[in-house]
Amino acid sequence: MEAWLEKIEKMAQEIAEREGCILYDLESLGAGKGRVLRVYIDKENGVGIEDCSNVSKALNLRLDVEDIVPGAMYNLEVSTPGLDRHLKKHWHFEKVIGKKIFVQLSKSLGTLGATEDKGLFSMKKFEEVLTAVDEENMFFEIRTHKIKVPFSAIEKAKLVFEYKTNTTKKK
Repeated sequence: MEAWLEKIEKMAQEIAEREGCILYDLESLGAGKGRVLRVYIDKENGVGIEDCSNVSKALNLRLDVEDIVPGAMYNLEVSTPGLDRHLKKHWHFEKVIGKKIFVQLSKSLGTLGATEDKGLFSMKKFEEVLTAVDEENMFFEIRTHKIKVPFSAIEKAKLVFEYKTNTTKKK
């Protein structure tokens, strides 16, 4: 991460916490007049529009005063990470243990040494329930096989939103 983005991350974290939220992630996208600084915030009972607005106003003010973002123009966006949130940091994975996630790997499960099962050997993408994590790996149970996948092999990971209907009928 670039030094200016690290400064903004610390700043955004302080502001989010002051507003009763946590900084989930941030990213800088685009170039020229189309640049976007996107800040994702979260909190236990969900983030509302007012939370996003408060964090946006406070962060925008600090960014204007301290002039940290290189270049002339950019747009600041503050939002929630969403229901199908991307998983990047170790603590993101810890928070979704027991939930289904989508994982795209840089190498197949077999070449990572995660399995010898021929049906799973060539898999590079899958959606499965994350059963555990440690400092270097995440763990799944796929077709009765316990699979260990190193974080270093992840190209992309995100939470899979599963819509559940209430099957209980009222009388």
